[in-house]
Amino acid sequence: MLRPRGPSAHTVDLLWWAMLAISVVVFAVVLAMTLVAIARRRRPMAEEERAEPRWGSSFIAIAGVVIPVMVLGSMSVISLRELLEIDSRPSTLRIDVVGHMWWWEARYPNGALTANEIHVPVGQTVGVHLSTADVIHSFWVPQLAPKLDMVPGMRNTLTLQADAPGRYRGQCAEFCGLQHAHMAFFVVAQPAAAFDAWMAAQAAAASNPDSSVEREGQSVFLTSTCAGCHTIRGTEADATVGPDLTHLASRLTIAAGTLENTRDNLSAFITAPQSLKPGAVMPPTRLSPAQLAALLDYLETLR
Repeated sequence: MLRPRGPSAHTVDLLWWAMLAISVVVFAVVLAMTLVAIARRRRPMAEEERAEPRWGSSFIAIAGVVIPVMVLGSMSVISLRELLEIDSRPSTLRIDVVGHMWWWEARYPNGALTANEIHVPVGQTVGVHLSTADVIHSFWVPQLAPKLDMVPGMRNTLTLQADAPGRYRGQCAEFCGLQHAHMAFFVVAQPAAAFDAWMAAQAAAASNPDSSVEREGQSVFLTSTCAGCHTIRGTEADATVGPDLTHLASRLTIAAGTLENTRDNLSAFITAPQSLKPGAVMPPTRLSPAQLAALLDYLETLR
């Protein structure tokens, strides 16, 4: 969070440093006064020193009420002004992000769907419209924008912008259940041309399998529990319980950032998801070794 890569995050970064500086000064003053008080109590006191100091009530009123109200009030006004300015930036692209237990769904205007990986064009302000399919989640990409809650029955909007190409980690920042800590995602910032090409490709239906093994894998997918939860556009699978898998092989991770998207990890997650992500909605899929191999061959074509 202290390495901002976008204007919204830069604003939050400046506010954080300002609040830290004020907190350090306040802490130093209070610590100094505490040490002075301890030192005074350790030495013999004259009778007149035991008397109530004439400035005691004034000091308490000024140091305990007036100064804190001035400092906290000023920081509140500045913070609200800066955060409102963040939200007022016009966006050039809208992305709808839905939080699920425990993964992220991203929907683009052209019909593209992806999971746990949100692509954005570099240098453009993106309006992220946030909602949840179940409990409260919180969308947070520390290097790009402040966090914002996703509350059942409400839609909140956050603007973010990436100033440089790269991959920026995001995280659910509101405890939402057993796998809250493993509810991560990545924002991938790309040059405009690369982003446009990616979004167009993600909106397309899945390609048809070429080989007999891949066709067998597609058949395994459509006749197993997989099709009861997932969509692959261009096939009969159109369930919405789990992530859309139309372009699964193009993603960096699976299980919401828990695992790299490799053949071995995909195999392990298909056959024993609860051992890797306890409490996830996904059940184990019972397949023979040949069926599993064919299914993996097919899933690896979904780019």
